[in-house]
Amino acid sequence: MVMTSASGSGASSTASAPLTERRFALPFVLITSLFFLWALGVNLNDILIPHLKKAFHLTDLQSSLIQSAFFGGYFLSALPAGWLLERIGYKRGILAGLMTCALGAFLFIPAASVRLYGFFLFALFVMACGQGVLEVAANPYVTILGPPESSERRLNLAQSFNAVGALVTPIIGKAFILSGIEYTAAQLAAMTTEQLDAYSALEASRVKGPYLGITAIFLIVAALIYFAKLPEVKEVGESLPPDADVIGGAAAPPVSSIWREKHLISGVLAQFFYVGAQVGVTSFVIRFVQHALPGTPEKVASDYLRWHLLGFMIGRFAGSATMKSVAPNRLLAIFAACAFVCGSVAITMTGEAPVWAVVLIGFFHSIMFPTIFALSLKNLGAHTKRGSSLLVMAIIGGAVFPALMGYISDQSSIQAAFAVPLVCYAYVLYFAVRGFKPPHVAASSRG
Repeated sequence: MVMTSASGSGASSTASAPLTERRFALPFVLITSLFFLWALGVNLNDILIPHLKKAFHLTDLQSSLIQSAFFGGYFLSALPAGWLLERIGYKRGILAGLMTCALGAFLFIPAASVRLYGFFLFALFVMACGQGVLEVAANPYVTILGPPESSERRLNLAQSFNAVGALVTPIIGKAFILSGIEYTAAQLAAMTTEQLDAYSALEASRVKGPYLGITAIFLIVAALIYFAKLPEVKEVGESLPPDADVIGGAAAPPVSSIWREKHLISGVLAQFFYVGAQVGVTSFVIRFVQHALPGTPEKVASDYLRWHLLGFMIGRFAGSATMKSVAPNRLLAIFAACAFVCGSVAITMTGEAPVWAVVLIGFFHSIMFPTIFALSLKNLGAHTKRGSSLLVMAIIGGAVFPALMGYISDQSSIQAAFAVPLVCYAYVLYFAVRGFKPPHVAASSRG
């Protein structure tokens, strides 16, 4: 059933549809746990940026390469992940993603020992490749574990636990990664080479414990998934394992025909812009606070990042509940418009007002990723896995926009750099109003 989401009937069908079915309850819970898990990898980057900037004496542009390496891994792994899922199925694909994540997290240990910034970037890249596989698998898998009318609400609920992980992550980072030891440029200049080396070694070594723990968690969850029985969705022509529990299927059309799905292409662009804005904003919350409120220590500034992510989590749960009565695309439009207003305040005002505007943006970011994802996959049928790959490739926005913001910050100020997300919110608003409609739905609405 197509939910046009622009009419009362769309909202009504959303409200009447159950969240999922009894037979899908356990798989839904297990897959939802993955959303919590990969939040640790993604959101620790927001702590690593100021931490490694200090440890390696980086510019804002150089420190933003952390996000470029991470989301570059997402981009490069997305299409191979879709190909992999078509051949080995969701369960084995998820296991491959988890093991790759564990390897990437473990590489932080030798990276901290040799103290090479490039090694850290490589470890992040490997970890991101694994998480790219998980994203390609888990997001569409959640949308099919129940009625199609409630797919946006189901994915928003699952992604809410990703927001819980995002909220917990800065607490971990603040406690175990950020040392609280900060020197002025004059103090650093007065240090001997040996003192600078000892300081850098201390800062670099603080990532070992947290990432060793993350490695263990990835391995434990992989073991749980391995022994669980997850149903598969098989397309005609796919070579899934003989013991797969198949729950549905559709004929696989030619690859070229996916480009006729205009709402998917619009969704890929919307996801590119949204992820760029979301990663760009969170990457520089701490820097923004220290710019707007000079003299704020990094640990105090990190509290604003925690509040930003608290709003993100609250918005995910609230958004999922609100979609029972408000059409998903309409709610997306409201949130995009509000994010644009907050971003405008951030770049035009001074004092505490822009800081709190940036904090509030976290709430309005909340529903964007899962809602764009679910709306873009509507009516794709056998194209779903390929469409999911394209949507995950769009996460490359998280590599592009933070680097652009870092460049603008180096040339002007971090406050000026926050003009970049405004362009992103404008396109998300367009997608929510018009671009989300599948071609035949758009045509019928014109008639």
